[in-house]
Amino acid sequence: MIKPKKLEYGNTIGVVATSSPADREKVLRAKGELERLSFKVKLMPSCFEVHGYLSGSDQLRADDLNSLFADKDVDGIICLRGGYGSTKILGKVDFDLIKANPKVFVGYSDITALHISMNQFSNLVTFHGPMLAADMPTGLDEFSKTELLRAITDPSPMGPINNPVGIKIHTLVGGKATGIIAGGNLALIAATMGTPYEIDTKDKLLFLEEIGEEPYRVDRMLTQLALAGKFDDAAGIILGDWNNCEASKHKVSLTLMEVFREIIVPFNKPTIFDLKAGHCNPKVTLPFGVKATLYADAGQLTIEEGATL
Repeated sequence: MIKPKKLEYGNTIGVVATSSPADREKVLRAKGELERLSFKVKLMPSCFEVHGYLSGSDQLRADDLNSLFADKDVDGIICLRGGYGSTKILGKVDFDLIKANPKVFVGYSDITALHISMNQFSNLVTFHGPMLAADMPTGLDEFSKTELLRAITDPSPMGPINNPVGIKIHTLVGGKATGIIAGGNLALIAATMGTPYEIDTKDKLLFLEEIGEEPYRVDRMLTQLALAGKFDDAAGIILGDWNNCEASKHKVSLTLMEVFREIIVPFNKPTIFDLKAGHCNPKVTLPFGVKATLYADAGQLTIEEGATL
């Protein structure tokens, strides 16, 4: 895997909207948060465009992303927000350009499609972490800020990835597994199945998170991954935050944990649950594409190698 150069204070971070639009005032407030962290900020045109549920045309969003990787004055890239739209630009993204110009790239949720593609087509290490309009308009909490900066400014191995104090990481299946971390949002992983951008989980630590999906929908998507051999191939499984993924009140349903036990546990892969990564605050930042070890009995994920140079 290709590791990007670490970010240093005073560097320029480019912000691109590859998915849904955001309120202009929210964008500008969030820009101020990055500047308070001692970074210069370059907002691309897509950050202020609105095309229905998209932040501008597919071509504009792809061009903005490609331009940031090509721009020698931009040192890292953080996505504006998730929502919907990243899958629509995959065919327009220049993965060879990205491979030739590796940079820190941060996002989550809908950005999962870009994480998978950059990991597999550009061999680039990327970061599952906070986004500008989604997490920064009112200022990042101290935990999330520390974890983000630890991931993107320090080239040494991150070591143990811990939840905020008082929030336990649970064991679903015991055991130990070592592999490269890959994954992201469950719906996006399912959406790219059967395409050239389908995730490869062979010998990987597969990370999954989700928001706003009832258990039967989570069941459907996990079953799709199971039928496609993704759990068979994986070395271990990391279940992140599952925000608002329980059944509607008074609806007859399995619980989310029952779904996990019925679908994931039978594969007998070391598995943890409730790592605070995804649609939650505070949140950890995870490097995708680096070696890590999952000590499931202890509820511990340890990053074994540096994610930046």
